[in-house]
Amino acid sequence: MLKSYFDKNLIEAGCDEAGRGCLAGPVYAASVILPKNYRNKWLDDSKKLSDKDRYELRPEIEEKALTWAVGVVDNVEIDEINILKASFLAMHRAIDQLTQKPELLLIDGNRFTPYKNINHQCIIKGDAKFLSIAAASILAKTYRDDFMKEADLKHPEYSWAQNMGYPTKKHREAIRQFGTTSLHRLTFQLLPKQLTLEL
Repeated sequence: MLKSYFDKNLIEAGCDEAGRGCLAGPVYAASVILPKNYRNKWLDDSKKLSDKDRYELRPEIEEKALTWAVGVVDNVEIDEINILKASFLAMHRAIDQLTQKPELLLIDGNRFTPYKNINHQCIIKGDAKFLSIAAASILAKTYRDDFMKEADLKHPEYSWAQNMGYPTKKHREAIRQFGTTSLHRLTFQLLPKQLTLEL
C-alpha cells in the first residue's frame, strides 16, 4: 500500500515526469496535492498500470486532488538546455500552476533543482511509494500520451501512437528511412552509431 504522506504536518505536492527517455516529443511533468486522508488501492506507479487503468484513474485524481497541474517542455527547449534540466523545468511549470502553495515537494528520483523557497525531498522510485507521486506519474504519462497520439496523426510512419516517441526498433527504422520531424530531439542519439543520419 502506498503512503499518504511523508510528513503529516505539511502540505505536500507529489511531482513526477514522463518522456525523459524519448527521441521525440516534449517532456511532461505533473504536480498533485492530495487530501491527507485520501486512499485508493488501485493507485500505483504509472509504469505498473495498463493504459486503460491509467486513463480510468486520471479523472479520479483530478476530481479528488486539492489541486493539480501539468507542465510541459518541448523538444526545442530540451535540445537547448538538456533533458535533465528540462524535466525539472517541467516540474517547476506544473508547481507554478497549483492553486494551493505546497510546503514540501516530493520528487520522484534522486535529483531536483530547488523550487523558489519550498523544501523538497527526492525519493528514488517515489511513484511506487507515495500516493501523490503516483498520481503525478499518471497525469504526466496520460497527458503526454495524448500529445503523442495527436502527433501520430500527422506523422503515422513513426508509430508514435504505439511507442509514444520511445526508441523502439520500428521508431528508429522510420527515422533512418524518413529522417527527422520538427518533434524529434536532435541532441539525442536517434540512431545506433553504425547507422548515420543525414540531417
